[in-house]
Amino acid sequence: MNSTIRRRALGALVLATACATALSACGGSSSGKKGGSAASGGKTVTVVSHDSFAASKSVLAEFTKETGYTVKVLRGGDAGAAVNQAILTKDHPRGDVFFGVDNTLLSRALDNGLFDPYTAKGLDQVPADVQLDAARHRATPIDSGDVCVNYDRAYFAAHKLAPPQTFADLVKPQYKNLLVTENVATSSPGLAFMLGSVATYGDSGWQAYWKQLKANGVEVVDGWEQAYNDRFSGSSAGKKAKGDRPLVVSYASSPPAEVVGVTPAPAESPVGVATGTCFRQIEFAGLLHGAKNPAGGKAFIDFMLSKAFQQDMPLQMYVDPVVKGAAEPEEFVKYGAKVEHPTTLPPTEIAAKRDDWVKAWTSTVL
Repeated sequence: MNSTIRRRALGALVLATACATALSACGGSSSGKKGGSAASGGKTVTVVSHDSFAASKSVLAEFTKETGYTVKVLRGGDAGAAVNQAILTKDHPRGDVFFGVDNTLLSRALDNGLFDPYTAKGLDQVPADVQLDAARHRATPIDSGDVCVNYDRAYFAAHKLAPPQTFADLVKPQYKNLLVTENVATSSPGLAFMLGSVATYGDSGWQAYWKQLKANGVEVVDGWEQAYNDRFSGSSAGKKAKGDRPLVVSYASSPPAEVVGVTPAPAESPVGVATGTCFRQIEFAGLLHGAKNPAGGKAFIDFMLSKAFQQDMPLQMYVDPVVKGAAEPEEFVKYGAKVEHPTTLPPTEIAAKRDDWVKAWTSTVL
């Protein structure tokens, strides 16, 4: 997810379930009627995504049973790199559907004419506040998640120190030299965390906030994997790597990722979430302009809004479903952090100011 987000970065933990797999998808016409059988080999939908795209075999089998298209997945690094590559190849698109552009990069994709309009079946079951392109329906919301500071419960218990909960807490003396974050210019979660500080302190105050963070010893690394797996003391990988930073910019879904598959199941995750530091990310799919198989692409987007796919996502890509009534698995509910009031910014504002913010952050912090 840079390291992958998407959305996204934590999904790498379960990516093996779907890597290098030929999937099956819908369609034979734009109406979503069944096409030829997958066995015929003549019906292929190509999905371009980031490295963390994953879906369980049982859900994909259901998809195959209902339809006749074979889906080929092309993964292109983290979300930012995948979007940039899609823009560079837009005159000769590599696939039919793009999945994985989030609200921090959405305007870049739309301004470059990456997607054709399509109103997906099931969109009426998606809340209006995540339909950021509702006027034209070029981008269909698929999932959401929150980038937040995570903390190592064991460290703070051993030091009899309350973990931070807000952006303001992170600059307090008791948290000096404890936080590691990702480079805003190379990492999706790093960019989201910076945007959270902009949303909190405004154009006039966010750079001063980062000067305080720098003075308080924040460490900056290139991407999520290095931050979470190498430097963060609270992750299972971080313990092995002897990471010494008990605070890290990651996701609200980090806690369940740390306990899924652990037996016996712990009472709580070793990782906690500072819920006052979160920035809401929304991930979208779009029908690539110039797609060779637009009918199949539309059918695949429809499927991504089905409850089968939506309810599969939490433990595959560690994101939240956007469809109303889609249930989350028990592990996600028990261990995941619920963020009631995440920060956010309008995509138009991000589009207008993102490059300047990144340059200013680089000058201030690096």
